Amino acid sequence: MNEIKIEDYNYILPDNLIAQTAIEPRDASKLLVYKKNGIQHSFFNQLDTFIPENAQLFFNNAKVIPARIFLSNENNANIEVFLLQPFKQDYFSSLNNTEKTKWECLIGNKKKWNAEQMLSINIDNTIINFFQKENNVVEISWNSGLPFVEILNLIGKMPLPPYIKRTANENDNSRYQTIYSKNEGSVAAPTAGLHFTISVLDNLKTAGATLNYLTLHVSAGTFLPVKVENAADHDMHKEYFSINKQCLENILKDGSKIAVGTTSIRVLESIYWCGVKLYLKRENPFIIEKLIAYQLSEIENLPNLPLAITTLIEYLEKEKKGEIEGETSILIMPGYQFKIVEGLITNFHQPKSTLILLIAALVGEDWRKIYNEALKNNYRFLSYGDSSLLLS
Repeated sequence: MNEIKIEDYNYILPDNLIAQTAIEPRDASKLLVYKKNGIQHSFFNQLDTFIPENAQLFFNNAKVIPARIFLSNENNANIEVFLLQPFKQDYFSSLNNTEKTKWECLIGNKKKWNAEQMLSINIDNTIINFFQKENNVVEISWNSGLPFVEILNLIGKMPLPPYIKRTANENDNSRYQTIYSKNEGSVAAPTAGLHFTISVLDNLKTAGATLNYLTLHVSAGTFLPVKVENAADHDMHKEYFSINKQCLENILKDGSKIAVGTTSIRVLESIYWCGVKLYLKRENPFIIEKLIAYQLSEIENLPNLPLAITTLIEYLEKEKKGEIEGETSILIMPGYQFKIVEGLITNFHQPKSTLILLIAALVGEDWRKIYNEALKNNYRFLSYGDSSLLLS
């Protein structure tokens, strides 16, 4: 594997182009359309006019939870608990617990929280207690019998990204969710989907596109900058995903496969490698490690896409399951050969990030031309920014 120098994926992003609020209405954002023959500028409400005929679109229906919780110790020092993922339990079970749960967390101002001290919040006679365990695991218990997801709605704040320099407000509770969000667990929004409205979705269906929904719970690791010189050495975050049988069957149908967001790409490309691992009878076929795609690519007679996906469908039928569930830490960077995805709807990403590497893997060196064009035309960048349609 060739060394990928992260400095080659740097660019200057002016602070004034980092969107601090969402544009209204959702589909009024700008849309940059890239094809190999050039770049066009439009608006998101015209997306259906640029989508290839009979396209299969794949949306991430993950729902953001209010994962930021602010506590105080006995001296009124502020302590923040940022929920990352359930500890040794699946998302559904944890979020529906009615007494107690444990989560892996980031703890802000941790030195002010004595390891043996319980911190509490009291809201309308619901008492929520927080107790530190080892390795930044926090045990949370409460007395009201409410599901944990409802407890979060009482005490949590929407986890806006660190480059949005303001406190989350009431508007963010709805605006930092896609209109099709369904499965709770994300601690960051799949932001490519924030531009969609009912009207845009209806226009896509009228134009002949098929809309598919999968889930990837976005982790806080998506915001971590790459701090190592060789991108392949970056410590990738793991994220839970699920994809149902109908999505798998639609992958095998004719028509361009277009991912809505980098999170959807991570699921689609990971699912191919799940099929490969299952076909080859490898251990843990539904855990996709950071570099496994590059390692398996060296195998002769690698299963092709239809064989890999059919293997997964047959597995579901045999096991009488409706969906594949797994974890992915896949790192998609220049040199990666896409197996499923032929196009991407996405926002504009941070310099020297794993997301820029993914864009460069899809469009090659043209990533810089695309970003220069967006900068020149004052596109809004990052989570609440404008959008692009990239067709490889």
